[in-house]
Amino acid sequence: MVSAAPGRDKRAIRSAVLSARRTLSPQERSDADAAIREALATVVARVRPGTVCAYLPMAGEPGGARLPELPGVGRVLLPVLRPDLDLDWAAYPAPLLSGRYGLSEPDGPRLGVDAIAEAELIVAPGLAVSTDGVRLGRGGGSYDRALARVAPSALVVVPLYDGELVDRLPAEPHDRPVDAVVTPSGVGLVTHTGRNRSG
Repeated sequence: MVSAAPGRDKRAIRSAVLSARRTLSPQERSDADAAIREALATVVARVRPGTVCAYLPMAGEPGGARLPELPGVGRVLLPVLRPDLDLDWAAYPAPLLSGRYGLSEPDGPRLGVDAIAEAELIVAPGLAVSTDGVRLGRGGGSYDRALARVAPSALVVVPLYDGELVDRLPAEPHDRPVDAVVTPSGVGLVTHTGRNRSG
């Protein structure tokens, strides 16, 4: 369980989450990733989205390399990191290229930063999420900018390992709350307490 006690800064929480993730054995990680994908498939079956914006997890991130393989979805878009650290989008499946910071990105036409606004379901990375929907990312701001473009009716889901859904996280005024998490234990909904969902 990650401690996000009041007064703990984002850097310390990030460090604690990454340290906890490194303690998972390969078998524990594989089992957890499979359960996360199963929970995400449940969300996809309920929402039945035409377009999903997902991502290809980096090594050690929840869900594993098969996370964006979403059967029954009309179109899956994956992010392409731009030089200004904003996110462009491209269709998946497609051949993958090595992008900035070692990220794998789909080769193919770039659809623009606003393509995320067309998605009914967004699967966003995170290190932790609070029970009121605050998402803690890696600190680059790319997803903060992208989530500001999400349609208010879209569902934003974050894959996490067990213990990464916490009571409280530091929040910024620009943070767009997420709606749910998918963990090895299943789907967890979060509540928004008057926080901005319109971006």
